Amino acid sequence: MADKTAFEIPEQMRALADKSVDQAKKAFDDFMGATVKAVEKSETSAKTLQSGARDVNRQALAFLEANVAASFDFAQKLVRARSIEELGQIQQDFLKKQVESAQSQGKDMADTIGKAASEVQQQTKK
Repeated sequence: MADKTAFEIPEQMRALADKSVDQAKKAFDDFMGATVKAVEKSETSAKTLQSGARDVNRQALAFLEANVAASFDFAQKLVRARSIEELGQIQQDFLKKQVESAQSQGKDMADTIGKAASEVQQQTKK
């Protein structure tokens, strides 16, 4: 015996539902694609930033090493000085070299930081 309460879904309704599911799937796929791109972009930016920070740290350590070496050299010259005049000259030369070194190191550090910032900025534009 056939069930007289059976209801058949009209073709138009099924087609509309199928189209809605397809549209929702496409919207979700587009959203996921944009999300993956955003995550990849942020990861690339983070790696670029880490690389730039690593360059700045290495440069800072190199400057520190050079400055400590200059200080030890200065100390050795001081203890070998034979007169007050020689002491004064050694100190004057050291101070002059340190000022020049600080200026040069400051410029180099600014260049390195600028380069790192530029690389991060370029990565965020992609």
